[in-house]
Amino acid sequence: MFDFSPGDDLELIVATTRELAARELAPALRRNESARGVAAQARQAYAAVGLDRIELPDVVGGAGLGAVARVLVNEELAAADAGAALALDPLGPALYPLLELRDVEMLRAFAVPLLGDREARALLVTDGDARLEIGDTTISALVPWLPADRVDLLVVLHGDQLLLVREGFALEPLRGAGLHAAGASELRLDGAPIAARRADAAGAARARARARLYMASLLLGVLRQAADFSREYALGREAFGRPIAHHQALAFLIADMRTAVVGARVLLHEAAWRLDQGLDARAAAAAAFVEAIEASRLVGPNAVQILGGHGFMQDHPVEKYMRDARLLGLTLGGVDAARDDAAGALAGSGDVQLSHFASRTKDDGLRRHGL
Repeated sequence: MFDFSPGDDLELIVATTRELAARELAPALRRNESARGVAAQARQAYAAVGLDRIELPDVVGGAGLGAVARVLVNEELAAADAGAALALDPLGPALYPLLELRDVEMLRAFAVPLLGDREARALLVTDGDARLEIGDTTISALVPWLPADRVDLLVVLHGDQLLLVREGFALEPLRGAGLHAAGASELRLDGAPIAARRADAAGAARARARARLYMASLLLGVLRQAADFSREYALGREAFGRPIAHHQALAFLIADMRTAVVGARVLLHEAAWRLDQGLDARAAAAAAFVEAIEASRLVGPNAVQILGGHGFMQDHPVEKYMRDARLLGLTLGGVDAARDDAAGALAGSGDVQLSHFASRTKDDGLRRHGL
């Protein structure tokens, strides 16, 4: 018999993260949105349980737990507030290019120092996020939107190249549509000095895969909460003598939303497992990101519609879930860039059976969840 449980260590991490999110993030959801930030107490709690170091190698003081641990943690945090989850993580997806270079000295020089400042932020920018002009020693760029009001380190993935920038940031605050607790800014660089530069085709591809799983796991947490909240609302609101969830059309919609969430989770976990096993995960990670975005187009708007007029009011959080989900789906070049990378990886590797395997894995997962 195969055991698909995450194991005792990961289950403990998930339970600890869920408790932290319920205690520190969920009650402060609207307050963090208004403040465009997270309270110092939440930052302290996040660091105290080691979530800021969960993927750092042990050689630099991290836990070295890998991609599966990160996606499990992100889902729990984002179920409370995806914007706060981004704000709490000083390194975020910007860590992955440094990890994939496997250069301990670069990690010590650029990543580890940020952990000493709980408000520090490292941001990742890819070709799909910005207009870039790269010279021999300087970089100019326009990034129309970043989920941050502060940048301490900018990590740029340009083709097969990794560029690190520590200064020269010009940030213009934006109102933003969602993820407010993380902040929102337009970023400009005008001939900023490049602090470090490397080229590594395989490392860049794996870094993109990891970054997509990071954002997809946040998106999954948002969708899970949106589906659960709207379902509970439908079970509690009555029309024509019975809960509206018992009317066939709405019951089918709720089931479809739940199916979309579980299906996205299965593909996400499969891709994270491949990364942790050292397997080629480019297509799997891109497909998981695409699946999460497609699920968001079903779950986000329909969660609002289930609540009717209440869905658009801040008395309930589903309008926030819809906004956050839409923005998460636009990161890293969005769904089009992910589809292009998935197609390129499949065509280039000859792994033409991967899409069929992913589909079969998703179907097996749905059956295990009784769907």
